[in-house]
Amino acid sequence: MFHVERDLGGTTALPAELEPPASAAAVFGDRLDLARQYCAALATAGVERGLIGPREVPRLWDRHILNCAVIGELIAEGSSVVDIGSGAGLPGIPLAIARPDLRITLVEPLLRRTIFLSEFIEAAGLDVTVVRGRAEQSGVMKEAGGADVVTSRAVAPLGKLAQWSLPLLRDHGRMLALKGVSAAEELERDGEALTRAGAGNAMVVECGAGLVSIPTLIISAERLPRAERAHRPRGEKATARREARAAKRADKPAAGRIRKAK
Repeated sequence: MFHVERDLGGTTALPAELEPPASAAAVFGDRLDLARQYCAALATAGVERGLIGPREVPRLWDRHILNCAVIGELIAEGSSVVDIGSGAGLPGIPLAIARPDLRITLVEPLLRRTIFLSEFIEAAGLDVTVVRGRAEQSGVMKEAGGADVVTSRAVAPLGKLAQWSLPLLRDHGRMLALKGVSAAEELERDGEALTRAGAGNAMVVECGAGLVSIPTLIISAERLPRAERAHRPRGEKATARREARAAKRADKPAAGRIRKAK
């Protein structure tokens, strides 16, 4: 276990193993010390409170902090951002440190996590809002809805994620879901679910090239206004229902069909 100063917002002396890589200065600029403080908080209180696994500590910078901060490349200046299922603050806190122009709200249902987030935000002096609740709850939607961007990381499969993210967006706002190497496969699998949820222009986007050892892969999708969503003509829908019923009847055992005919 690494031993670092436990004050979540204090000046932090990190062991050599946790010193930031050179690329961190390019991402955080003059706010690098805030990122160092966050790294220390994750390595100590984050581990003790079960928010970060001990094995993740040696790779906090590349796999977690920088991996999240680089998504700022995809977000316009002054945007409002809602991070759902924020957990230990990933990606919301690294993004807030790297991009102080953004208005960021962290949504997290578990009390112990929201306590950690609130403690660090207060100690570090970040202008970030924490909302305790689930993204689909009406109170959360009222407080955090209408965002320009909704982010998420390791929260849920894409189809479910769209149901939680899109309602929190304004029309033409974008959901940015941090995914791994399976991003393209997941988008292909759940593309229809995205469309049904009201999303369009879905794509896999890479960011952080040259700053992190493995670029961050994002599934980006836009919330379409209702008038712009793809709808099948009524006749086509009726045909599809008839075909589905016919296929269901064809799957029944022959004896069952004979008894029904009698």
